[in-house]
Amino acid sequence: MVDYARTAWLSQFMFSQSSLQDFADCERRFQLRYVEAQPWPAVQSEPLLERELHAERGDRFHRLVHRHQIGMEPSELAPYAATDPDLAAWWDAYLAFADLHRLPGRRLPEFSLVTELEGVRLVAKYDLLVLEPAGSAVIFDWKTYQTMPPRSWFESRLQTRVYPYVLARASRNLPGGPRDASGIRMLYWLPAFPDNPVEFVYSQDRFEQDEAALSALLSQIRQRLAVTSSMAITATWPLTPDERRCRFCEYRSLCARGDVAGIAIDEVIDSDYDSSSLLGLSDVEEVGF
Repeated sequence: MVDYARTAWLSQFMFSQSSLQDFADCERRFQLRYVEAQPWPAVQSEPLLERELHAERGDRFHRLVHRHQIGMEPSELAPYAATDPDLAAWWDAYLAFADLHRLPGRRLPEFSLVTELEGVRLVAKYDLLVLEPAGSAVIFDWKTYQTMPPRSWFESRLQTRVYPYVLARASRNLPGGPRDASGIRMLYWLPAFPDNPVEFVYSQDRFEQDEAALSALLSQIRQRLAVTSSMAITATWPLTPDERRCRFCEYRSLCARGDVAGIAIDEVIDSDYDSSSLLGLSDVEEVGF
């Protein structure tokens, strides 16, 4: 790829929390998936059918919640949940989520915001954004995991940085005007663990920290692209030093890191709850970015 083409790619690409997480986890995966648009040569995890069913169930749950949030009655949606016992249980848990349903304010389900940082576009697609009357805002994100990660795992994810940061930067375009960073909360909610929401309260200090961290990450990507563009042969970006992640990566065979997928969908690899345990299932709503 010539230098002009890489420059054009960077200006057109829309960075999401998923793509940034890929770069943070493994630069080579980012290169293959986004820069080179490499077709997937291997499955991410086994058993494949179980993974596909779980991904489809998660997608259906997101669609049900979206339709309810735009005004459809639960009675209208119930037949679509009843076809799958697990989905029905998630749906019942969602309907019983009283803190969500009594929260006042304007609701924006499946809503996207875009801002610019380091000369590139940064996007956040929210499962649900609630704009409270007092000028604050609550970000809800549904996670259909089968195991419950510790709070530290959520805290380490780039989504926890990107979503409130983009909201604080781009909220001037929202009804009611801009939202101050100190008035933003983000809440992860798992229908399989409805009594264990994971909440993060944002702040101006955290906003400044996130801006610095995201700027540094985007600068690293820009530098990788510049180095690659200067070489006659496309350079291979660094592979993750943690080979456990490769078990759940569809590009592992291209990196000579094995050809056997990891077993199970939400496997806890170690006490730190390695991010590869949820690769491919963590962001149903982000597919396409």
